Amino acid sequence: MRNVIEAEKKTVHTMIKLYCRNKHGTEKYLCHDCRNLLAYAHKRLDNCRFGSEKPTCQKCPVHCYKPDMRHKIKEVMRYSGPRMLFTHPLAALKHLFK
Repeated sequence: MRNVIEAEKKTVHTMIKLYCRNKHGTEKYLCHDCRNLLAYAHKRLDNCRFGSEKPTCQKCPVHCYKPDMRHKIKEVMRYSGPRMLFTHPLAALKHLFK
């Protein structure tokens, strides 16, 4: 069960890092807003009711994000998802086929 959640955490971290670097000009560390979004996403994943059966957020029947955070993570995923095919192809394909 932990492996699925940890893999999702790693994917969301990669997406947020890519977004923050390209949109906010950061290199090594995430900006304040992106750090908060990552912490929130990890908290939601830690409390996911589906555990090892967790679908991707887009296909999930339960929307556990608050509306403002949901808007932010959607923006990050819309931006980072296609770009991950070039920067992190294996992670992107695993996420795409899940």
